[in-house]
Amino acid sequence: MKRPVLLTILTLGFFLDVSCQETTYTPVKYPDHYNAEVDLIYTQTGHWEGRMDIYTNPVSEKPTPVVINIHGGGWNHGVKESQTGFGYFFKEGFAVANVEYRLVDVSPAPGAIEDLRCALVYLCKHAKEFNIDTSKIVVMGASTGGHLALMTGLLGNNRKFDTNCAYDANIKIAAIIDRYGPSDLTLMTQSSSSVKRWLGDGYKNREFIESVSPLYYVDKNSPPTFIVHGTKDPLVPYEQSVLLYEKLKINRIKTELITIEGGSHGKFSKEKRLMLNEKMWGFLKELELAKN
Repeated sequence: MKRPVLLTILTLGFFLDVSCQETTYTPVKYPDHYNAEVDLIYTQTGHWEGRMDIYTNPVSEKPTPVVINIHGGGWNHGVKESQTGFGYFFKEGFAVANVEYRLVDVSPAPGAIEDLRCALVYLCKHAKEFNIDTSKIVVMGASTGGHLALMTGLLGNNRKFDTNCAYDANIKIAAIIDRYGPSDLTLMTQSSSSVKRWLGDGYKNREFIESVSPLYYVDKNSPPTFIVHGTKDPLVPYEQSVLLYEKLKINRIKTELITIEGGSHGKFSKEKRLMLNEKMWGFLKELELAKN
């Protein structure tokens, strides 16, 4: 599958767009007994159509857990097709919803949050059709995807960003998997051009910045949260995850912070990735979201 993506260079922000190129992505491999619906439209805003790829298990006797996966890219680039490593989730019986959202050139904050909440609502409304268990929803992402996963999950039944997708039933997120995502954007407006750009006209408004920062939604009802971060991350400071972890602990929320000493912004060694995968599945098994 080919889609245009942006060639990027590293900056003090996440990434700065400079030109375009064609990239070929490998299709997701999924079990024979799964169904795949690619580019399913979950919402529409003006001329923009929000799409997701969803892989479901229609033959499971019980509704399955589902993981909502969110790509990164500094809110300014990235495509869902770049996300393909869902083998462990299929092995554990999960459905997978791989979601795209509006980038900053289409909509600044809080557009991406509104989109991810719409994706969540869409899955809840179509749970029977997809044979998924709405009490076992996991939201996952890395970098910007981690930020958006945190926002999607920590909002819970707070409907402030559900302006495009009405839903009256209860929303209960079972777990959040956050890999080096920003938690408090108030601390990054001066150091990250991508944060400043995504915030748009609101970058000087502290109240607005807090409203799109996960840290300010943590309370005693927050979902269990698994966090990964490298201590030498040049894009999202390690302290962002420490702040989140400490606030979760204060509110007595089940959480785990896996620190990668000397680790950069992802791109961990194979050994570290295997360790992280084992830790993550241990976390989910303790929540009875995976097989024992």
